Amino acid sequence: MTSITTETARAAATGLKTLAIDIGGTGLKALVLDTGGNALTERARIETPQPALPEVVLTTLWTLIEPLGEFDRVSVGFPGVVMDGVTMTAPNLGKEWQGFDLAKAITEKTRRPARVLNDAGVQGYGVIEGQGVEMILTLGTGLGCALYSDGKYVPNLELAHHPFAKGKTYEQYVGKKALEKVGKKKWNKRVEEVIAQVMPIFNPRKLYLGGGNAKKLKIKLPEHVVITENVAGLLGGIALWHDTKNGKS
Repeated sequence: MTSITTETARAAATGLKTLAIDIGGTGLKALVLDTGGNALTERARIETPQPALPEVVLTTLWTLIEPLGEFDRVSVGFPGVVMDGVTMTAPNLGKEWQGFDLAKAITEKTRRPARVLNDAGVQGYGVIEGQGVEMILTLGTGLGCALYSDGKYVPNLELAHHPFAKGKTYEQYVGKKALEKVGKKKWNKRVEEVIAQVMPIFNPRKLYLGGGNAKKLKIKLPEHVVITENVAGLLGGIALWHDTKNGKS
């Protein structure tokens, strides 16, 4: 593994630009980052096409990223389990994504090397401090989750589909459909319950709450629990190129 310091210095010397893409169940987002992870363009967004078939999403992505200008490499956050650039699950997109080599498809489409990671994993990279155990929960179409130990990502942790309460999984309890069904006040209470459940299990030094629905939180957060900006899901994309084991190039 190449150290972040060495990799960043190398990238800075060559002035590499990274296209960061966030594929979500509701929206597709993208921007271009410099070697320090700073945004060089405004964030572009477009609705996720329905049905979200791989070829349709890729075509829609192209219309989104084409106006952003030049870039040298691509980082992609994807809402499901990703192994070596291949999407293994996509509960909020469709079964057609099972076993789809997204890294290869993005590389062929853009003619640039691409790396793909779970979207919560990418978002966490945009906010973590790299010390001890840190965790992020993303509140969006579903529920994303990522865990880190001293800045190292623990892959394929799918807390969303684990049973939580009243016969519901975590995602069914606090996902978008639950928010729309029970309303903001009750949903806030549910998120509070999820936090209370998660903290003594994983004992993170810090728990980050992100995703598009995090802005709807009105509860008093426990110590060491913080809300992050949703743009972190893109800004964290630069970190996929810090670790040669992340994604697939």
